[in-house]
Amino acid sequence: MCFSNSKMVARGEIARFWSLESLHMVSTDGAAESSVLVDDNGSEEDYSYEEICQASPRYLQPGGEQLAINELISDGNVVYAEALWDHVTMDDQELGFKAGDVIQVLEASNKDWWWGRNEEKEAWFPASFVRLRVNQEELSENSSSTQGEEQGEDAGKHRQKHSENKDQMRTNVIQEIMNTERVYIKHLKDICEGYIRQCRKHTGMFTVAQLGTIFGNIEEIYKFQRKFLKDLEKQYNKEEPHLSEIGSCFLQHQEGFAIYSEYCNNHPGACLELSNLMKQGKYRHFFEACRLLQQMIDIAIDGFLLTPVQKICKYPLQLAELLKYTTPEHSDYNNIKAAYETMKNVACLINERKRKLESIDKIARWQVSIVGWEGLNILDRSSELIHSGELSRITKQGKSQQRTFFLFDHQLVFCKKDLLRRDMLYYKGRIDMDEMELMDIEDGRDKDYNINVKNAFKIINKSTEEVYLFCAKKQEDKVRWLQACADERRRVKEDKEMGMEISESQKKLAMLNAQKTNHTKSKGYNGCSVPPPHQSLHPIHQRHITVPTSIPQQQVFALAEPKRKPSLFWHTFNKFTPFKK
Repeated sequence: MCFSNSKMVARGEIARFWSLESLHMVSTDGAAESSVLVDDNGSEEDYSYEEICQASPRYLQPGGEQLAINELISDGNVVYAEALWDHVTMDDQELGFKAGDVIQVLEASNKDWWWGRNEEKEAWFPASFVRLRVNQEELSENSSSTQGEEQGEDAGKHRQKHSENKDQMRTNVIQEIMNTERVYIKHLKDICEGYIRQCRKHTGMFTVAQLGTIFGNIEEIYKFQRKFLKDLEKQYNKEEPHLSEIGSCFLQHQEGFAIYSEYCNNHPGACLELSNLMKQGKYRHFFEACRLLQQMIDIAIDGFLLTPVQKICKYPLQLAELLKYTTPEHSDYNNIKAAYETMKNVACLINERKRKLESIDKIARWQVSIVGWEGLNILDRSSELIHSGELSRITKQGKSQQRTFFLFDHQLVFCKKDLLRRDMLYYKGRIDMDEMELMDIEDGRDKDYNINVKNAFKIINKSTEEVYLFCAKKQEDKVRWLQACADERRRVKEDKEMGMEISESQKKLAMLNAQKTNHTKSKGYNGCSVPPPHQSLHPIHQRHITVPTSIPQQQVFALAEPKRKPSLFWHTFNKFTPFKK
């Protein structure tokens, strides 16, 4: 297939500008800033606060990426972007899509919102939710080949051309992985040397605890990524990039990527701490001066601190795209396939830990709302609520006790509702699910209890043989409880296999926050950082609707598989909460 010169230029430009990281690495003269592998030695320059604040802006001018993309579009080239995250919207002005969807970019003049088209409609969408495709020609080539060209080529030439195209596409993906990795290393270096090093010198402005909250373990990530990039460079074939065998690097370092879990879990707290500091002008000026002194790209510090979260979620996407252009006969095929599964699992583990951290806050607040709680805190053994609802517990004497049950991992807690205040719960006990065995009971007379039962099941202690008999109001309720108990055992097993653990300090912090919240009777809870104030934006073209006035929050933890469905309990949590107003 023949391409015009403008399309060939477009390919090169898109390969240069495709990723969000590399989009910002453009100097004033149009040349891409080089990123080299750094050593372990950083600069040792010392600056006073006054010197930092007097630093002259020596940095590169932003906005080049939007200009380049719009020039390509105005020249008649088709530019595609791939969604990194789901964008769920109820606004007609915005374009909704799922992670992995392909969107045609029609305009990119605004840095926050781009105008684009998918199969459904044209609308605005957040630029931070997408990346430009590495192989822009893939879609156009598949749809633009003519019958005349096909008839003019024999089968052998066609196969050769197809092979060459696939090699070129694999080259594009390999180069994209290498380039973004080098740019990422520079970002990490800038954070460590441009921000952390300067912050540590100004002890009057920052405490050790504050810096630990804001930056987390990003220095460990920087050290790990340098080693990873060195190994990646060794496997990179500069002469023939499509022959590069980089899959083994991901497999070799798979355990090291686990350090991202701590950083991702810490990130919401970092945003909150940073937001509080940014309310003071001296901190805003200090961080901006640090950025200028380090000659960092034109992104605020919170944008830099988001890059590790984005990076760990992008690896599965990059490897999936590389796998698409790696034939089974390629020497790196099996390693790439294994690396893709490995990085998906890493992202899954991070997602699960993130979800559990959010869950333990809710569980802690639930516990402090229960009247007369006895024994260990619920978080000592559990970190997830799986199911809840009302059941009748049948005693050995045949007496029926109506109770509200909450099934967590490892334990089943039951409470009694207040006769007058039906939204108040009293603690009545718990059952250790690790020692239990579930038994479905047919409707009719139970031989152990010598009574007629309906919609019943038993939980039997395997050690003591103690039996608990429960009856649900409806058959479908019983089915849900049986399924929930099976899910509880499966999740406990998965957590053990994945090494899923919540630290004691995180559990204590969750309980402390819950007790403070309960003591002050504060309404609601929000552990997320406050979004930055929005600046009014003007419409780019008269034919377009005004740019949306909201700044969407990235769902950076929505990429991993498999996904667990949210518990139904939290949707009805309020009706079980005491002192509801």
